[in-house]
Amino acid sequence: MKSASHTLHHTMPSTIRAALGPTNTGKTHYALTRMMAHSSGIIGFPLRLLARENYERLVKAKGERSVALITGEEKIIPPGAKWFSCTVEAMPLDRKAEFVAVDEIQLAADPDRGHIFTDRILNARGTVETLFLGAETIRPLLQRLIPGIEIDIRNRLSNLSNTGPTKLSRLPPRSAIVAFSMAEVYALAEVIRRRRGGCAVIMGQLSPRTRNAQVELYQNREVDYLVATDAIGMGLNMDVDHVALAQLSKFDGTSPRPLFPQEIAQIAGRAGRGMKDGSFGTTADCPPMSGATVEAIEQHRFDPLQRLYWRNSQLDFTNPRALLASLTVAPPTRGLTAGRVASDVITLENLILDPDIQAVAKGRRATSLLWEVCQIPDFRKLGDDSHTRLCGRLFLHILKDGTIPAQWFESHIRGFSRTDGDIDTLMHRLTGVRVCSYVAARGEWSRHSTIWQERTREVEDLLSDALHERLTARFVDRRATTLLRRFDAETDQNLLSAVTADGHVIVEGHNIGKIEGFTLQTDVTHGPDQELILRAGRKALLQEIPRRIKLLQNTPDQELNLDITSGVISWNGKPLGKLISGPAILDPKIKLFAGEFADSNQKLLVEQRLQHFITSFLRNELNLLFKANRAATDTPVLRGILHRLFEDGAITPTLPSDHKISSRDRKYLHKMGIMIGRFFIFLPAFFRERPLNILTFLNHVHRNQPISFTPASRISLPWETVSKMPGWLKAGGYGLRIDIAEKFIREMSSLTHKRHHVAPNNIASRLGIKNTAISSTLSSLGIAHHPPAVLKPNLFGPPSPLMLLSHQQTRSSRRPPQALQNKRKPSRKNHFDSPFAALATLTIK
Repeated sequence: MKSASHTLHHTMPSTIRAALGPTNTGKTHYALTRMMAHSSGIIGFPLRLLARENYERLVKAKGERSVALITGEEKIIPPGAKWFSCTVEAMPLDRKAEFVAVDEIQLAADPDRGHIFTDRILNARGTVETLFLGAETIRPLLQRLIPGIEIDIRNRLSNLSNTGPTKLSRLPPRSAIVAFSMAEVYALAEVIRRRRGGCAVIMGQLSPRTRNAQVELYQNREVDYLVATDAIGMGLNMDVDHVALAQLSKFDGTSPRPLFPQEIAQIAGRAGRGMKDGSFGTTADCPPMSGATVEAIEQHRFDPLQRLYWRNSQLDFTNPRALLASLTVAPPTRGLTAGRVASDVITLENLILDPDIQAVAKGRRATSLLWEVCQIPDFRKLGDDSHTRLCGRLFLHILKDGTIPAQWFESHIRGFSRTDGDIDTLMHRLTGVRVCSYVAARGEWSRHSTIWQERTREVEDLLSDALHERLTARFVDRRATTLLRRFDAETDQNLLSAVTADGHVIVEGHNIGKIEGFTLQTDVTHGPDQELILRAGRKALLQEIPRRIKLLQNTPDQELNLDITSGVISWNGKPLGKLISGPAILDPKIKLFAGEFADSNQKLLVEQRLQHFITSFLRNELNLLFKANRAATDTPVLRGILHRLFEDGAITPTLPSDHKISSRDRKYLHKMGIMIGRFFIFLPAFFRERPLNILTFLNHVHRNQPISFTPASRISLPWETVSKMPGWLKAGGYGLRIDIAEKFIREMSSLTHKRHHVAPNNIASRLGIKNTAISSTLSSLGIAHHPPAVLKPNLFGPPSPLMLLSHQQTRSSRRPPQALQNKRKPSRKNHFDSPFAALATLTIK
């Protein structure tokens, strides 16, 4: 093994420099220029996307034959390649090059990947020049690890300023909205599509081909908004004027945590390119940033890094356990610390326990191969042991057979080469293809590896194109984007517009919505752009609305409908308005839904037509009441009762004077279908399901209560259930339907007209109440009774039953003349609790 001092401090004569500073300082451009000035060079980037992007830039400058691309999944290495664009993990450190550069070296402080960057800082060297690019926060540790390193602090080319919180609907064009989970990115993109016409979507999980297609959407100004993860913070250069963060925390692999100011700065720094200033802030439900954070970002002043993550790269391949032990060696110097256990180490730990692996993983060759297989990235992240099993099978194939079978590639590639399914399904297949691409890129693991690389690239391109189409279809509305740009106060007067026979509103050849009744339904329901679209739609409706009003006025009532479960009035299924509280229960008013009326007179004409329909509807449904009202015009007493019925919604409480009306008037009311009960005056016919539901509906509307109904078959319910509904009488803890209660009172009065009477056995079942509630219910109904009593222990015989008391004998009565009292024969007092009380009521037939 190399000594620690040799590992940490290089004395080779090459120049080692660092270009440090915030985003938009031209560091990457400078590095590529420096590399191309040398006869050979290698540059490492943190993302496959960046490696591919800069490979294409190098190809344009130096030609395809002179430039190579090396990532985990792709290897394009022409025989005469001199300049290499790589991911940091894939940098070929065994190849000599005059120039070596590593980008975003502050990622050495990342607990998951940091040890890779730290290793490149310590060990990656060009024979002439070595250049590290990154944030200034790493400077103190860089100077400690590499004494004598030349540091070049670069200033941002443009200013970056905070604009505070901004609503999604008010974000300026050319904005990037950043979130930290796929679900949040989808949700934000959906909102932007609805409110702003569409957006491009950028995530680290996208393939370079899909990412480039999405970026092209944005760069070509087909959309004005970009929704992305923090992947845009790593060197992706786009024309972004404003960066809005939708979250200030993220899940870091173990738990959620707040973003560090330097992380926010890395993302916000994508706003403004070259000499053009940029701005940043928060949006959606994200709270504003603290003043200290804003100041740090605007002034580019952050706390220096305190540690870098390190893992031993001088490994012992004697056997798997020695390899594992060498991977867990403690860091050799201050400022370095062990990071999280990486997935390759976890895979190694699991495979060491496999008996089949233990039997063959012996010696340096097998152990070295095992470690190479364990380093296959777990792109799929399924959360089970499938990745470990995959690595184990590949290891055994390569060790025993010397190659990975063609059938393995064929079956996996065939399984992933389907373009059906949604966005998540396609992304899952892409991660599977990436595993195949990584394996195929290891030329020594399979025969015909070039063929398999081509096959996997074809499938990846196929899936990438399908994914781009799905993303565009879901999150881009080109129609809305075009209209939003054209609709302004200066040009909308000349827009071409029309309304189709089925109600679609067409403006400038684009369908902007549909006229439902008198309301224009558009895709844009919020934000400042809605008014512009409505303005264009109203222009198309200038002739359509008057035509529809005239058609409504002439339409028969059969084409109108009132839904008594919601109060909505519709015309041929299209809602126009709803009923609201009016002067009386039977006199509700109309509230029209929002419509595209040119003036108040148009609105008044529609209201009058609907009011006429409601009046006809009520006269038809409650015909008995309206008919009685017309017939009673000459009888003042009856007019008073009918007036109360109209005021109270067809059911009104009785007054003392109501019981004194003449039998002639009472019969007349009965003929009209109106009954005067002990407690209420009502129409029994209205207690059928349909009219009772209508009365209930009208009561709820009048009192502005939620609309609800009781089951038609129920004659009693708990009082709290029906206390606010018409047609129910409180009796104890129950509510009894008024018609049932009044009928029951009449029947019980008939039984006790002359004498006390034993109560019928079926009272509880008739009223739908519990036996224990009979006494309180009878009391509430005004029925005099004596409850049943259990005999005292010293008495024998049947218990006393429930007795209904005669109204004549229990009411206040005059005392008979004294002479009659003297002539009466003495009689034994009749006790209600006597076992013979019931016999006293019987007569011999």
